[in-house]
Amino acid sequence: MELAVIGKSEFVTGFRLAGIKKVYETVDAESTEARVKEVLEDKNIGILVMHNDDIANLPEIVAKNLNESVQPTVVALGGNGEGSTSLRDKIKQAVGVDLWK
Repeated sequence: MELAVIGKSEFVTGFRLAGIKKVYETVDAESTEARVKEVLEDKNIGILVMHNDDIANLPEIVAKNLNESVQPTVVALGGNGEGSTSLRDKIKQAVGVDLWK
């Protein structure tokens, strides 16, 4: 399983420098939506990292698909975090058990 990152230049640069191969730089909501759909169809991607603000700017149906996605598991970082699911909740959703208990 691979890690993918989608977002604006400022967000993805550090991931690219860290050696992540599947880094998709976007400039607007339309390009972000296209990349998200592409990544959701790629069965080799296990984790998708995005900025909370980029997820908030997606159409409602695409954002819902991300929130309900088990593979890839979506990790939202940064932003105000309103309505985002914590990493703990995402792991619980993917694995089926709370690993912190």
